[in-house]
Amino acid sequence: MSTDTTPLRTLISPSLFAFGIVYGGMVCIAGVLGNKQVALGPLAVEAGIFAFLLLVVTSSAVAELHGRAVANKLVVWGFVPLLMSAALTVLVLALPASDKMEAERLASFETIMGSNLRIWLAGLIAYGTSQVLNVTIFSALKGREGGRLLYFRSAVASALSQIVDTLIFITVAFYGVFPIGALLAGQMLSKVVLSIVFVPPLILLFVKLGRSMDSRTA
Repeated sequence: MSTDTTPLRTLISPSLFAFGIVYGGMVCIAGVLGNKQVALGPLAVEAGIFAFLLLVVTSSAVAELHGRAVANKLVVWGFVPLLMSAALTVLVLALPASDKMEAERLASFETIMGSNLRIWLAGLIAYGTSQVLNVTIFSALKGREGGRLLYFRSAVASALSQIVDTLIFITVAFYGVFPIGALLAGQMLSKVVLSIVFVPPLILLFVKLGRSMDSRTA
């Protein structure tokens, strides 16, 4: 019988484990929140942007702490809860409702959860493209300036990735359905402002929290 008492090698850092959970949750809730538009002063934006910006924050923090390759794997694995939640939504919508459920409540549920295939497809394409772009830009800027200017890198990567996200999502989801020019302009402006104002401080906070969590197991 072995008497080796060497502790098992840690397979995943505490920060990566915690941020992975946050990331999976935000992937699933973003589409639900997007059914409401909120007013932020003069800006109008669909509420799903808050979850998407937290995806940007989380993937950027992972890229800063664990490298670009790990952050890109996080983005790819994010498709798993996204597709599973979509499949469960389709299943639940297909199942017959109980006759004890109020008609108004059922109608509201089906309105919120019954997005069409085109919108689901737009969300999948926009998610994958914008998140990989965010990690790529964030990491490339880090390579140029050696890990400094985290606030600047966060703002630039987030703003550019959200512009691309908006272009892809609105074009794929709504082109030909109604004129999308005004919607594109308004959403881009809103997302760029939010990316510059809110994302960098949150990334700084996540990086600090991640380093604190990992230092306790070092």
